[in-house]
Amino acid sequence: MKNIIKNVVRLQAIPIYVASAALFFLMCLTFTDVILRSMFNAPIEAATELTRMSMAIMVFSILPSVSGSGEHIAVDLLDGLFSNPLVARIKATVINLSCGGMLLWPAKRVIDLAERARSYGDVTEYLNIPQFYIAWFIAIMTFITAFVLISRGLIEAFFPKVLEPHNV
Repeated sequence: MKNIIKNVVRLQAIPIYVASAALFFLMCLTFTDVILRSMFNAPIEAATELTRMSMAIMVFSILPSVSGSGEHIAVDLLDGLFSNPLVARIKATVINLSCGGMLLWPAKRVIDLAERARSYGDVTEYLNIPQFYIAWFIAIMTFITAFVLISRGLIEAFFPKVLEPHNV
């Protein structure tokens, strides 16, 4: 079991590196665009669409990692009601399973939109990049996130000790 956890932790690093590369590209693009715009009055024409694509890559590539490690932003208004460890475990299980299940619908919907964009031949304005590539990436990462949340919910329900920090 420990080998499986170590391999999952290693795999979890891949989307983090992808998101980091997208963020670095975004920083370089913004810096270059500002310099070119300010000094030479020559902005990067495709900066808007590159920024949009980079933001999508950054957000959706990190989503499975954030979901898997349980690092979502949480509002703890009702945490006092769940001070009992068993009740807190049931709450975490229900939340993870329901969120994972709910993510399946938008992932399927994004696949429909990606296929529509592919069939229409939709491309970006300046670079003529087919838009369905990013839509498929979003759908795949959303499906992975749903799988991660459902897996985390099942692990929380049946093997809660695995999720304790000293086991990872």
